Amino acid sequence: MQLFDAVLFDRDGTLIHDEPYCSDPESVRPMPRAKEALDRLRAKGLSLGVITNQSGIGRGFITAEQAEAVNSRVEELLGPFATWQVCPHAPQAGCGCRKPKPGLINRAAQALGVKAERCIVVGDIASDVEAAMAAGATGLLVPTQETLVAEVASAPAVARDLAGAADWIEFRLGDAAPPELAPLGRRVLVVRADGAGDTLLTGPAIRAIAHRAAHVTVWSGPAGRDAARLLPGVDEVVTHSLPWVARDHEPVTPDGIESMLGVLSTMDIDEAVIFTSFHQSPLPTALVLKLAGVPRISAISHDYPGSLVQVRHRVPDDLPEPMRALSLAAAAGYPLPEGDDATLRVKLPPVRRGRHVVLHPGGSATARACSPSRARAFTKGLRHAGYQVFVTGAPSERQLTAQVAVDGAVDLGGRTSFDRLARLLAGAACLVTGNTGPAHLASALGTPVVSLFAPTVPFGRWGPYRTPVVRLGDQLAACRDSRATLCPLPDHPCLDGIGPGSVVDAVRLLTGQQL
Repeated sequence: MQLFDAVLFDRDGTLIHDEPYCSDPESVRPMPRAKEALDRLRAKGLSLGVITNQSGIGRGFITAEQAEAVNSRVEELLGPFATWQVCPHAPQAGCGCRKPKPGLINRAAQALGVKAERCIVVGDIASDVEAAMAAGATGLLVPTQETLVAEVASAPAVARDLAGAADWIEFRLGDAAPPELAPLGRRVLVVRADGAGDTLLTGPAIRAIAHRAAHVTVWSGPAGRDAARLLPGVDEVVTHSLPWVARDHEPVTPDGIESMLGVLSTMDIDEAVIFTSFHQSPLPTALVLKLAGVPRISAISHDYPGSLVQVRHRVPDDLPEPMRALSLAAAAGYPLPEGDDATLRVKLPPVRRGRHVVLHPGGSATARACSPSRARAFTKGLRHAGYQVFVTGAPSERQLTAQVAVDGAVDLGGRTSFDRLARLLAGAACLVTGNTGPAHLASALGTPVVSLFAPTVPFGRWGPYRTPVVRLGDQLAACRDSRATLCPLPDHPCLDGIGPGSVVDAVRLLTGQQL
């Protein structure tokens, strides 16, 4: 099953050379190899559309008829598009369609009869990518000479030109049939011994496995246990820390290995699928599984695994974590079944969406969280704007949440189990948080996220998946891609430079989509 249904293109600077306020159809010049790239995508069964800001209409520089004539010429040269969505407003008009607002994308998705989160948006500047994120779509930047260096550096994904964009999209469609489907009725052990967020990101792949398997057991780390229990398709959860994955780097000991083998000896397993992040090796886990007698093991491995792994899969490092996991599941013979939209999901009864905002100021890595004083300023700004605010945190973060829950905000620090947090987020209009497990839980619940994203890890891999999101934070800070867990820079500039007004504006944009 394809993971995307449609590709939406910006016009000027993406499909055709940018001519300011273009009114003459004869001046239309397609970008290099544009027709070839578009025809490749059409051949894949994707719907193609155009979303374009044309403020020249609102400013009186061109007429709507002239813009339409230019659009018709674009179709003559590049082939038909299933929808054209044009914002004719001047920037000061305050409309909901001018990019970086998501209105054009939502309208295009509706016209095509698809979900926005199953669209890829291709553009040449930051506003194209930001509009994609705000709609829950996937953004892809194709820079030109006019694209700012900062826009390229902060984009979640970049292609060199339209032909490269077509390559990027084709690889991510997920429509290639596996070499051989796994037999029906197997008992499969899924290993994902990370935290709650990592476990949730594996959810679509677990559903793919469960579609053909008779029984799915998830081997979870202690921090991911409650998340694993909420995933559809999971029959059983076994909790045991893996020292080579655990954040606290507990030592590897003979007794610890014996304990793992003892747990595995009680299981009836036909095969195992090891899910890891791009920076983790599956080989220590594969060795333990092999010692336990597991006959077939699948994993992503860029190292030579010898006989430890029977299905060795390789993927690009820039894939979002859910797609990375889905790619491995398909290689192991478990493609996503027809009708599954590849979104994150949890097992939770329907909850009515409310107007409250959840602020989760903490996180397992302090480098990815704002300072308490900055988070407190966000609370004050949201309360002043009229939002009801619930401040959440783990039991160990009660002192933090008490500092942040000011001006009438409700302090829920240490008072929400994982299930209760899920219900709170399911009923929220929006979540404000850093790169944390709650962001991925919100994604699984369809709740928009204001992502206070520290660039210590790439947003394209770890950002909220297929849910409306506004990303804040300096993506060019010196900590970029450092994987630091403690901020190495004075004053935490990537996040503590975010103003309360920016958070309020982001919440207004996202809640305006929904309420």
